[in-house]
Amino acid sequence: MQNTCWACAYCNGHKGSNVAGYDPDTGELVALFNPRTDTWEEHFDWDGAALRGLTAKARATIDVLRINDPDRIEHRRLLMSLGLW
Repeated sequence: MQNTCWACAYCNGHKGSNVAGYDPDTGELVALFNPRTDTWEEHFDWDGAALRGLTAKARATIDVLRINDPDRIEHRRLLMSLGLW
């Protein structure tokens, strides 16, 4: 299987070999977001420095990759405050 997207070591480490995850809102097992076949704007929206999932697929991806870990949000806030995000 080919990698679906380059990711930082943090996210990639949490994703591992997972291609699916559980939507924390519904408990449904769903495929993770695939940037080669899915459209970002249909699944995600930014709420400041936090990424918001609009679909089950997005919420599962955010959860599996731990995208909204408090340290990751703080890092994005810092980048935003410096005009680098």
